[in-house]
Amino acid sequence: MWAEFREHVILEDDAVLVLDKPAGVSVMGERHESDLVRMAADAGEELFPAHRIDKVTSGVILFAKNLPAHGALTRQFNKRTVEKAYLAVTAPGGLPAAGDIDLPLSVGRKNRVRIAAPRESIERSGDSWTVPAAAVFDTVPTYPSQTSFTVRAQTGDRALLEARPHTGRRHQIRVHLAWIGHPIVGDPLFEKQPAGRTYLHSWRLSFDHGGARVTVEAPMPADFTV
Repeated sequence: MWAEFREHVILEDDAVLVLDKPAGVSVMGERHESDLVRMAADAGEELFPAHRIDKVTSGVILFAKNLPAHGALTRQFNKRTVEKAYLAVTAPGGLPAAGDIDLPLSVGRKNRVRIAAPRESIERSGDSWTVPAAAVFDTVPTYPSQTSFTVRAQTGDRALLEARPHTGRRHQIRVHLAWIGHPIVGDPLFEKQPAGRTYLHSWRLSFDHGGARVTVEAPMPADFTV
């Protein structure tokens, strides 16, 4: 099975492996065969994820092939020098051509990620969404989170966005878009019975490697066309 996923290699050298991950496959941590790290290990290959993308998300995922490379890559993610861009299909209508979402996150009941403030406290000013500092919860840990987006295409029933997370919080893009009224199509966090895949794709990643700036890209899935 691991050999099938190796057919989706975008970049590989002695230190890194970049895959175009299909939706529905986890990066690691699962207790079954849909775990990429486990499948690689079963095939005799040790991989160290430099970051995570959700199981429902497709696209670019970066692995280190040894611990020194893993340390160098994770330091870049921690310092936020890695540039990330995603493609998302959402409900249309009322979106500016480009926008900024600056909404802190927290973890609520059943480990669900949510905005760390009452929904009614979210304020939109032009192309920006924020909450007043006084409205942010003070009884739970909260995490500053910023996402910017541009609208690449739009029809009467779908909008294709390019989203750039400037922080790397769990479910950040999914929660940010949903809480401003534009949930990602097919997202099980916000649809009770999604009919198909979650339309979120890790499209592009730029990082420093081998003395140069490297940009890798996973082609947009055909069904993202709007």
